[in-house]
Amino acid sequence: MSTLKVPDLVPPPEQDAKRLKEAFDGLGTDEKAVTWVLSQRTASQRQLIRQAYQRLYNESLIDNITSELSGDFKDAVIMWTLDPAERDAKMAKEALKKSKSGVKHLQVIVEISCASSPYHLAAVRQAYCALFDCSIEEDITAVVSMPLRKVLLRLVSSFRYDKELLDIEAAASEANQLHEAIKAKQLDHDQVVHILATRNFFQLKATFERYEQMHGSPIDEDISSVGKGDLVSLMKMVILCIRCPERHFAEVIRTSIVGFGTDEAALNRAIITRAEVDMKLIKEVYPIMYKNTLEDDVIGDTSGDYQDFLLTLTGSKF
Repeated sequence: MSTLKVPDLVPPPEQDAKRLKEAFDGLGTDEKAVTWVLSQRTASQRQLIRQAYQRLYNESLIDNITSELSGDFKDAVIMWTLDPAERDAKMAKEALKKSKSGVKHLQVIVEISCASSPYHLAAVRQAYCALFDCSIEEDITAVVSMPLRKVLLRLVSSFRYDKELLDIEAAASEANQLHEAIKAKQLDHDQVVHILATRNFFQLKATFERYEQMHGSPIDEDISSVGKGDLVSLMKMVILCIRCPERHFAEVIRTSIVGFGTDEAALNRAIITRAEVDMKLIKEVYPIMYKNTLEDDVIGDTSGDYQDFLLTLTGSKF
């Protein structure tokens, strides 16, 4: 499901580091060389390049990218070059700084918790502590108000079973429990939060299917009927990230592009975090949802080296 195009024969990290150093040195920066090297390497290969760069030149690759590149291209390349757990921890920190501006800024917390593997979530929590000398739970408690705090704390603290294990009877029972809570407009009921935060993703998808079969409408529609507000928006986001993450990220990309101006931070986040996960699926559902291809929308709203870099990550160049 990844769109990353890695060469059959990958050069040693020392060779990639040397090529990047040459791209930075001299008169002007060779941006195409930077894209050529970094956009065709996996996360583990990129970390080996960072280590080799530091070892060979006693300089930080991230620092040199920061000083030699500029604008949206620089931001995207830095995000891509960071270790994924480090990257997501930094995005979570920035999101929590803006949490008072609305639930939209908490999207990244939900994505890390509900559209990533339990191992990645654990790595992000560890990286968060190492980077900021506190836990993500502490920061959520400090800046997010109830009832959103209750939901987010349970989501980020969970460690789900990651294999396909289904209990059909439990799915039916818990579908009923979810329905009763939604009907009572108790979206943050303890049992609702417990189900969403602890069950494996396969079990939850089965529960959502049984919900629709038993009650005649999708669970997200029934949540919408509760009314408006941040809790409704957050719970719908949680459901979509669990049930169909590719549709969630297609929506993030589309929302970042339509309207006046481009939300480059959201566009970068969606493409860069999913390029090695499920970008093929995102590209498949995007034209079904919006009648345009993802590539056409990216081309229409970006330009230059930044555009080339994003298109390479979506598998549309090189």
